[in-house]
Amino acid sequence: MSDQINTDTTRPVPFRGGGFAPSARRWVGLVVFVVLITLAEMGTRQGWISPLTLPKPSDVLKTFGELYSTGMLWKHLSVSLSRLIVGAAMGASVGIAVGVMIGLFSYVRAGLVPLVAALFPIPKIALLPLFVIWFGIDEGSKYALIAFGTFTPTVVATYGAVDNVDRGLIRMGQSFNLSWWSIVRKIVLPGAMPGILSGLRISLAIAIILLVAAEMLGAEYGIGAYILEAGSLYDLERLFAGVTILSILGVTLSICIGMIERRLLRWRV
Repeated sequence: MSDQINTDTTRPVPFRGGGFAPSARRWVGLVVFVVLITLAEMGTRQGWISPLTLPKPSDVLKTFGELYSTGMLWKHLSVSLSRLIVGAAMGASVGIAVGVMIGLFSYVRAGLVPLVAALFPIPKIALLPLFVIWFGIDEGSKYALIAFGTFTPTVVATYGAVDNVDRGLIRMGQSFNLSWWSIVRKIVLPGAMPGILSGLRISLAIAIILLVAAEMLGAEYGIGAYILEAGSLYDLERLFAGVTILSILGVTLSICIGMIERRLLRWRV
């Protein structure tokens, strides 16, 4: 009996302090994509899925090859990327700046929070005709729509992230006689950065949606114009090829945000 007790007391205790930290399982997402594409290919070939509903993934891949070989893939993608980068950069940068000011200054909060609350629920696509009137049908209206659509969710996410910074850390900085700017730079902004980057993921997804909507009005080139043309011709292979490009673009932006998170948030355990 004593030997059994000694054996039980010396049994190693497994580590249980991981703090729900996510572990990388990158291959799982790839497997999910492969399985879905395989099922779609089998379904369309075997007749389980109507070709009027879903084209064969192999035919969509062949359409990609044609787009690439003719040079139209980069022609459409480069135009869309330039619009997305310019519009999202303007909206996100101004949104982060305004959100930080709302989080730090009471008068700015009192003046701008009601305005942001009034603008946030407005469907941004509904404002496209107004932006066309103001900025013309060329690039200006597209930049403005994407910037405005990115601005409001970024503001809300940013000042919410600033509000959620641990006040105990701020009081600690004040007790050590840190200056206001040092507290903002060393405590508030790092503490708010996870929420800001999470808001950017949502804002960039909205920016892609608005990009497609803007390019469907008066645009000769761009992924949205390509999808609109394919839909008008009921060309499902080209239509799904355009949708797949948008999906890949969204995944790429998410990966970029993840890389920024790993670089800026190395202090998190």
